[in-house]
Amino acid sequence: MMKDLDTSDPKAHSQNIKKELQALADHMRKDITRVDDPRAKALFETGAEVLLGLKTAFSDYGKGEEEAWQ
Repeated sequence: MMKDLDTSDPKAHSQNIKKELQALADHMRKDITRVDDPRAKALFETGAEVLLGLKTAFSDYGKGEEEAWQ
């Protein structure tokens, strides 16, 4: 469960969200082994990849290295 942070620091919130995205992606990948439907497996894998891409965006924001975040 995501922490409800009592701060206005956007980097703290982005760290919090980044952890939850990773946890959800891990959960989806674990579920791939639990279902037999190939379409569901593909959906879960695609969803995990999308979430990890979003996690990367949050990570880049936190580092402030990407031109878009400067």
